Amino acid sequence: MFIQTESTPNPATLKFLPGRVVMETGTAEFRDEDEANAGSPLAARLFRVPGITGVYFGYDFITVTKDGQDWQHLKPAILGSIMEHFMSGQPVMAGPRAEATDAEGEFFDSGDETIVATIKELLETRVRPAVAQDGGDITFKGFRDGTVFLNMKGACSGCPSSTATLKHGVQNLLHHFIPEVRSVEAV
Repeated sequence: MFIQTESTPNPATLKFLPGRVVMETGTAEFRDEDEANAGSPLAARLFRVPGITGVYFGYDFITVTKDGQDWQHLKPAILGSIMEHFMSGQPVMAGPRAEATDAEGEFFDSGDETIVATIKELLETRVRPAVAQDGGDITFKGFRDGTVFLNMKGACSGCPSSTATLKHGVQNLLHHFIPEVRSVEAV
């Protein structure tokens, strides 16, 4: 099994491409060992590597976030853990996944449904594919008083350049198509 790695704009996060589907549908993010142990044999295995602080699964990639340690020390253990997992035949997720709906926890005024639908379409078609290339994801959380609230996941979470991405990329794109959008904030 050959696993490729790619750097991301977030120096604390590295993207791993195992050459196979990781998540057939949706994505999954794990921020601590307890959450990983309950939800994913692969994430649990990765959290056993000292220094790992986050794991994110996309369609065909895994992003791993670390604390202050050097990648040269962590990368062999991470590659070994990923390879062992896929060679074992275990599923990526533990049991049937309780899929949270995209709309769960969203907030916006009922009169803004058309604006929100356009925001979601632009995020889905123009923003998410671009940030997935960098090992992350951005999802809609809410819209209120001209401000769009977004969730940052994977490599995007805690990335030093995420503020620039939000303010100069996403905000400008949304405002161009939807003049009612005045600002974009990370939740």
